Amino acid sequence: MSEIPQDYSQLEARITADYPSLSRRLQQTARFLLDNPQEVAFATVAKLAVQADVTPSTLIRFANHFGYTGFSEMQQLFRSRLVDELPNYTERIRAVRSATGETPDSTQLLWEFAEANREVLEQLPGRIDPRSLELALDIFEQARAIHVMGARRSFVVASYMTYALHHIDKRTFLVNGLGGMYGEQVRTIDAEDALLVVSFSPYAEESREVASAARERGIPLVVITDSNLSPLARLADVALVVHEAEVKSFRGLTASLCLTQTLAIALGVRQDKARDRKSADGGAERA
Repeated sequence: MSEIPQDYSQLEARITADYPSLSRRLQQTARFLLDNPQEVAFATVAKLAVQADVTPSTLIRFANHFGYTGFSEMQQLFRSRLVDELPNYTERIRAVRSATGETPDSTQLLWEFAEANREVLEQLPGRIDPRSLELALDIFEQARAIHVMGARRSFVVASYMTYALHHIDKRTFLVNGLGGMYGEQVRTIDAEDALLVVSFSPYAEESREVASAARERGIPLVVITDSNLSPLARLADVALVVHEAEVKSFRGLTASLCLTQTLAIALGVRQDKARDRKSADGGAERA
């Protein structure tokens, strides 16, 4: 049995390969889906069925043929493609309006974003392996200094983490690539330091290069990313996988910021306990 396609390019290749063996109706469905990926990303099954001139059950049957439990599961690949290929917000807004025929007002958008982010926050604790969380904290606690890197959208998370670590008195450096000097900044990371890289699909090339360089030098590496299949996850000593909310092709950072806040405060608690133990040991020696 063939593996279920995990991204749009894999799905496109499978549809193309299976096309000759599909029924006439499924071939008709295949042509419509591949010819209209933007519409497929957001429209309802009922609307797509009308546009493709097939029944809604045909669309579901098509998704089942490729291993998906329902059409919405396959539709997510079309949405992810739009996010990856249309990085400009204006282009995404136009794509959403074109596909759905809707122009949501500000209050509607606020409710949609708030609800989507609420759901991912509720799911976050159950998705993070407690052992991985503690191992990441072990690495940070033992590190002489923590270097934090996040490019593009991930920069917000990296910047906040740097801010929070400074406020718990942990020696911290933001790898910001100012002047294009990512390589030079990575070379300043000491063997006794640790590196945190934050990166989400489509995974900035700068982030991959920084993580690879750290891996080659044996620097302890913690990664916050969105999939265990992420190229960053394969390089990391610890990979913390978060799933962010997505509304109309716009992905949030709420879960990632919550996780970094947790890491910083938990590390601060550890450091405070270590200081208390040291103080107690010192008092016992004087006594």
